[in-house]
Amino acid sequence: MRPAPPPREPAARTPLTWLYVPGDRPEVVAKALHCGADVVVVDLEDAVAPDRKDRALRATAELLSDPAPGTAPVHVRVNALDGPLAETEIRTLAALPGLAGLRLPKVQGPADIHRAAGWATTAARPAAGPALTGRLATGRRARTPGASVAPLTTGTTHPAHPARAGRTARTARTAAPGSATATLAPAAAPAPAALPATPALYALLESALGIEHAFAIATAHPALRGIALGEADLATELGVRDEAGLAWPRSRTVVAARAAGLAPPPQSVYPDVADLDGLARSCARGRALGFLGRAAIHPRQLPVIEAAHLPSPEEVEAAAEIVRAAGAEGGAQALPDGRFVDAAVVAGARRVLSLAERRN
Repeated sequence: MRPAPPPREPAARTPLTWLYVPGDRPEVVAKALHCGADVVVVDLEDAVAPDRKDRALRATAELLSDPAPGTAPVHVRVNALDGPLAETEIRTLAALPGLAGLRLPKVQGPADIHRAAGWATTAARPAAGPALTGRLATGRRARTPGASVAPLTTGTTHPAHPARAGRTARTARTAAPGSATATLAPAAAPAPAALPATPALYALLESALGIEHAFAIATAHPALRGIALGEADLATELGVRDEAGLAWPRSRTVVAARAAGLAPPPQSVYPDVADLDGLARSCARGRALGFLGRAAIHPRQLPVIEAAHLPSPEEVEAAAEIVRAAGAEGGAQALPDGRFVDAAVVAGARRVLSLAERRN
């Protein structure tokens, strides 16, 4: 049975800023949750040293045991799916009530998405208590050949997996009257039930192979809610020295996301946190390519990113004129300034007005 997708995120607040914070520094994460980012991404991968990975996972699991850890949704970037850590991280975190999404690095193809989704729907049950401070379960259980294992989940967002139909029923011993010989009577089989929901998944494309498979990745699973570029690793693999060399991978990612019915992808991080003017110029170029919003690594980048990706007053007025004209006349028409308006143009204008509501 196919896992049910998670609920769709409300469209009223389109995320524009995605702030990455190191998972092994709970005090920094706590501040980030209230700094104005639309999404806080707790990073277990690049921002955490190898000898602090366990600490980061414990701290993140404790944070996400709270259904409302902060004013912003919390995503977690796990370690590489082909490495030794990702499975335990996903099984540990997937069912926690404070998790809003999992960001999957270095995705190469659809099989990576399916593997992560499988781990997420067999999530481990956290230790009892209001906070996770002890050893974390990994979700691995001893099994005999051919036996199935029911996944353990917790929290209100992702209900626990019930017993599956077809599993060998427990038996009860009964004895015939007057006989010392016991017989085995099978118990009633449990009714089949739906699998638990998979948390929202976001794929990061950081290699040439990932870019080649962009559309297949974007359509790989119903829980896949977005794709984005990881430009540092990609540029290194391609031998690219400036942004011009990333123009095609960027456009490919935007096209794949939109063709799959996903939201426009956010831009990759701008690494120089002191160069806010350069950040603004880079955001303008990204917006022109079809990106919407951007990942950040410092709170000072957030207002620059938001301002760059919000429509200008002139754009809002033009969009309002298009919507007014479409409402009054209907069908394709030409505006007084000579612009041709059809259904696609009107839909774009409505998106502009929806995004502009963030200023109110």
